[in-house]
Amino acid sequence: MRDIVFFTSPIGLGHATRDAAISHYLDGLSRKFVTGAGAYRLFSEYRFEAEDLLHPPPFKIENGKLQSPLRWLVTYMPYYRQTKGISAGVLAREQPRLVVSDEDFGSLVSAQKKKFRTVLVTDILETRFARGAGAAIERLMNRGMRGIISKCDLVIVPENGDSSGNIARVGPIVREPSGTREQMREKYGFVKKTVIVSTGGTALGRFLFKKIIDVFDRGNIGADLVLVSGPTLSMPQARYRDLGFASNMHEVVCAADLVVSLAGKSTIDECAHFGTPGIFIPIKGHFEQEENAREVGYSFDDLPRLGELVIKKLEERRDPRPFGGAKEAADMIRKLV
Repeated sequence: MRDIVFFTSPIGLGHATRDAAISHYLDGLSRKFVTGAGAYRLFSEYRFEAEDLLHPPPFKIENGKLQSPLRWLVTYMPYYRQTKGISAGVLAREQPRLVVSDEDFGSLVSAQKKKFRTVLVTDILETRFARGAGAAIERLMNRGMRGIISKCDLVIVPENGDSSGNIARVGPIVREPSGTREQMREKYGFVKKTVIVSTGGTALGRFLFKKIIDVFDRGNIGADLVLVSGPTLSMPQARYRDLGFASNMHEVVCAADLVVSLAGKSTIDECAHFGTPGIFIPIKGHFEQEENAREVGYSFDDLPRLGELVIKKLEERRDPRPFGGAKEAADMIRKLV
């Protein structure tokens, strides 16, 4: 019998990074991670026991804009049914004391059906991708999601705010670096002011890489540009240093003077935690990213003035706001085990 099995959504890397942050405080408990794609690679590089089993349909992005969200929802449903079967097999084999799902709802359904105790880690309690006729389909999906959420023993939301019922808002969940900021700058070879551009674990941010490279090609930015292209995005034409896949991206964020990124919650939280200035351009039509960006003062319409924003933000002072959500979440999970 294993103590915990994590089912971690492989859409991007944010789910995996926060589960890794929580797991850091779960020493002494046996745990396995079930995920896929770049998230599987991240867990493997952390030497966690993991299985590469989850492969959701990709979003379609053109020029930074989400295309056909209804089509994505329709293709997601067969994947959701598939994950229920995959997770049922894993649970029968592992027999965990607790199942933790980071936005993988198929595993929650399988676990709840077999009476396993369940924890959901999520920063969204409903989706709002579709418009028009598709919104009716999405409302049905959200109704089902609410039913699954209500059956969880605990729902961990990585944001500040009040807790109620089975929902615990623990504050942002962020990994800690292996040393000081000065040590991280030395580790990654940052000497001058350094701008990092990263778009997570998918190729969806190609438009942002192209734009920031164009900004630096003009030659009026007094800083080095370093790309973090991740596990799937290839930038062979780039004339700038590329770290590729950085499993310790939080250390890179800590070392940087400015981060330019899509508006994923994990990257925004890491910048706030370390006090690193950031520019966050959401995928247009991606409701979650648009909300994240709006909260920190950005929108897709800021893309044309990216060069102006980079110059301005490079002069901004660091303002660290350390968070303790990872340890609080781990303490709650440990009590359930």
